[in-house]
Amino acid sequence: MTRKRRIALAGILFALPSILGLLTFTILPMLSSLLLSFTDYRIVNTPKFIGFDNYTRLFDGTDQYFYNSLAVTFKYVILRVPLGLMFSFIVAFLLNMEFIRGKSIFRTIFYLPVIVPAVASSMIWIWLFSPDLGLFNSFLEALNLPTLNWLYSEETVVPSIVLMSLWGMGSTIIIFLAGLQGVPRSLYEAAIVDGAGAMRKFLHITIPMMTPIIFFNLIMGSIGAFQVFTEALIMTQGGPNNASLFYNYYIYREAFLFGEMGHASAIAWILFIIILIVTAIFFRTSKSWVFYESEV
Repeated sequence: MTRKRRIALAGILFALPSILGLLTFTILPMLSSLLLSFTDYRIVNTPKFIGFDNYTRLFDGTDQYFYNSLAVTFKYVILRVPLGLMFSFIVAFLLNMEFIRGKSIFRTIFYLPVIVPAVASSMIWIWLFSPDLGLFNSFLEALNLPTLNWLYSEETVVPSIVLMSLWGMGSTIIIFLAGLQGVPRSLYEAAIVDGAGAMRKFLHITIPMMTPIIFFNLIMGSIGAFQVFTEALIMTQGGPNNASLFYNYYIYREAFLFGEMGHASAIAWILFIIILIVTAIFFRTSKSWVFYESEV
């Protein structure tokens, strides 16, 4: 065996665990769910091929919760993604300022919620959102402002969960912070020589140089927002009156509470297609606003 082949074989052997894991735990389950989406499968019964009936049942309105879950999920995505990006960018920008003392402490504080178990953080926020004993309503009462029902109102449940999600933006903040620290100082120095103020430097140097990072966080944030699940499972169970019936919780309910695995598989593949389309749109439009330094 030649040295070149030995190196190739060694590379394959090192990559084999990851390849097998991808095939076993990702590719094969995806293919299985695709096949099940064309069947009537209720776990205890043998799958029965029914063609596109599961998909027809969704789009013709037979399943009354499908369009509701789509609307709730898109509402969450529309609120969560822009607010999450703006909040993370502002915090990262402030943490990157030279006059800020104790940066490492603040970075730890903002990242800490990421490593807190989702169940534990959800229980904390349930107390914070409590209409009677919650900290938020106590604060509003102290300011003589009207209190809210937060998780217990159809109008405020989704915004409340969006507010909770901002608490866990530590990873996005760290990514933005790394990008800000990678902006060449020479650009700022040249701008100062030209007489540019802080706002012009921010708009014409910081933002353009950060667009690849903004684009990455936009993609990852959107994909994550479409898959929101834990908050609905622990905090609201889809209520009140299905006002927080997020798409992923809808899949979980159909599959594991109602036992309709075939129907749930069809719902899951529609979500996959939606995320694929949204991601493709972002990539298609990115050419007009994402700036790469290597393209200069």
